[in-house]
Amino acid sequence: MSIESAVREILFEIGENPDRQGLKDTPNRISRMYKELTSGYGVSPRELVNGAIFDEKYDEMVIVRDIEFYSLCEHHLLPFFGKCHVAYIPNGKIIGLSKIPRIVEVFSRRLQVQERMTVQVADFLGDILNPEGVAVVAEAYHLCMAMRGVKKAEANMLTSSMRGVFKDDERTRAEFLRLIGKH
Repeated sequence: MSIESAVREILFEIGENPDRQGLKDTPNRISRMYKELTSGYGVSPRELVNGAIFDEKYDEMVIVRDIEFYSLCEHHLLPFFGKCHVAYIPNGKIIGLSKIPRIVEVFSRRLQVQERMTVQVADFLGDILNPEGVAVVAEAYHLCMAMRGVKKAEANMLTSSMRGVFKDDERTRAEFLRLIGKH
């Protein structure tokens, strides 16, 4: 069954007329929307990096913070969205600056849980860079909690994934959290 057919069936099941003027193009729009919102399945993170890893003797913390992301909760297919903060300490290799937000985008544009997305970003950067450490903090607003169920519109979720020196060295972790504004 196509997404369009499924949406027509949903509209019918909730008591709507899928052929009425305001809804007749909705199945097609929803189909296109889901393809866009789940576009991360069609992108290889390794291909996305596209050789943008460079030899460099820099050994201090590199942070890209406030990376906006949008994802879909795999339990309810409702959006969750927020900001992701990513840091690493190079071990002879650095990655092109624009690649870090693109990596977040690839993993967020899949049906997700925030915990897994946070770990996927950290693990991928760890695998391709072999840095001294990687830290990822994601903070997001979940419509599945705000609109339904518990209905807590002000609740945000914060997840972290720490690797290497960010996990083992309290001072390094504290510096990262201070620099992203999470004391």
